Amino acid sequence: MTNGVLVAGAGPVGLTMALELTRFGVPVRIVDKIPEASRTSRAVAVWPRTLELLDRSGATADLLPLGNKVAAANILSRGRLVTSLKLDQIPSPYPFVLMAPQYETEAVLRRHLAAHGVAPEFGVELLDFDQDGGGVSARLRSANGAESAECFDWLVACDGAHSMARHRLGLAFDGDAMGLDWTQGDFHLSGYPFPSSQMAIFWHEDGPLLFFPMAPDRARVITSLGASTGEPPVALEREAFQKLVDIRGPGGVTLTDAVWTSAFRINERQVQSYRSGRVFLAGDAAHVHSPAGGQGMNTGIQDAVNLAWKLALASRGAPAAPALLDSYDAERRSVGAGVIAASGRMTRMGTLSDHSLQHVRDFVAHILMGLAPIQRAIVGRMAEVSVSYPDSPLNCPSQGPAPAGSRVRPVLAETPFGSGDAPRFSVCGGAGAARMATRFPDLLEARSGLSDHDGLVALVRPDGYLAASVPDPDWESLIPYLRQFLPAGSELHSAAAGDAIVGR
Repeated sequence: MTNGVLVAGAGPVGLTMALELTRFGVPVRIVDKIPEASRTSRAVAVWPRTLELLDRSGATADLLPLGNKVAAANILSRGRLVTSLKLDQIPSPYPFVLMAPQYETEAVLRRHLAAHGVAPEFGVELLDFDQDGGGVSARLRSANGAESAECFDWLVACDGAHSMARHRLGLAFDGDAMGLDWTQGDFHLSGYPFPSSQMAIFWHEDGPLLFFPMAPDRARVITSLGASTGEPPVALEREAFQKLVDIRGPGGVTLTDAVWTSAFRINERQVQSYRSGRVFLAGDAAHVHSPAGGQGMNTGIQDAVNLAWKLALASRGAPAAPALLDSYDAERRSVGAGVIAASGRMTRMGTLSDHSLQHVRDFVAHILMGLAPIQRAIVGRMAEVSVSYPDSPLNCPSQGPAPAGSRVRPVLAETPFGSGDAPRFSVCGGAGAARMATRFPDLLEARSGLSDHDGLVALVRPDGYLAASVPDPDWESLIPYLRQFLPAGSELHSAAAGDAIVGR
């Protein structure tokens, strides 16, 4: 009998982690030292790939009515349009970025978690933990001060940039601060020069100004404050914020009411391993970066989705458990490094202080970002639909138009990959696919064939990435691969125990 998973942190990453594990039947306890759920908006951008993955639990349908769909990103400099990035061309059922306050995203996730009988325990702090080959022993302190020791199979630390678990493990958080202070706020406003379906970034010689529309009369506004000092940055009052908007913005924008404001300093840091034994790091506990592109929460949620199905199979005694759990770091750390690099480039591009370089930037960006392939690459990275795992140790040698590790594009109104009550692979194709699904009912579910995989048996992971594709007559060549993921005690388990994962 498994002791389940302790999830430390009940923000969007921890809630996604708990929800994914719970719907896969893994016992979960999720705790957070804050006394109650936060009511600040914080992260507001939910990108297409995140919406695709949250659709597996049903959360996306509840989240969509709570946000504003933005289908274009305009970049302007010196009053002129540099480029307009078209998000409605993203190859996804959700070709837009949804602007929704983080508290709405968290509330939706909590409701879906509650439907599985689990609720986050606020006011419960993870004080310390020890681990060995058999599990993790955690010391917890409840809101009334009582301490207890609990045992779990694994600990997943989703406890933010100042992660207690990361410090306890002694893991370095390599990187540095960018040297600029920033302020942001959610404001009711008037005079925004674009429809609420379009965001805007104004490059200005004194610093960039960003508008993320959350409603026709409300937007998240972000701007820089200048070089960092020895003192922590302080959020601007509405009147001071208005002065910067007047100087750096398009003119005519009036901030009528401040809903929430904060100040921050950008750090670019990443831990060197997302796993230490039975402890895993996800979200800001593993990586922090510039908010340019609004990808922090999204990357963390996708960390959770990647890890959850692997922990679920490991908890069922899959022979491939060691490789499964190691693959989390192998796959997600490179993604995190890419997000840090890309968001840093965007920030540095927008904060150039040399006037000559600003002119060169505007000219080159206008030319390059006007090219369709460049637009697709930029938008695909922002939307995270271009994320893939080409070097994953879980990839099986494949044939067909897409390599193993590629995202399999979901189809609107079709059941999402991995949406069932167990961490099953999806198998698509002809007679071979049907025979595989019959032979491995605990591991596979048959799906209609993929249009770009005609004549092939395609095996899709529970998180929607291609594991393998082979010609239909060769479907049996995938059996050694599949056997590695069978639950302990299945009829083929003993025969499979010695098989090596194909592709390792």
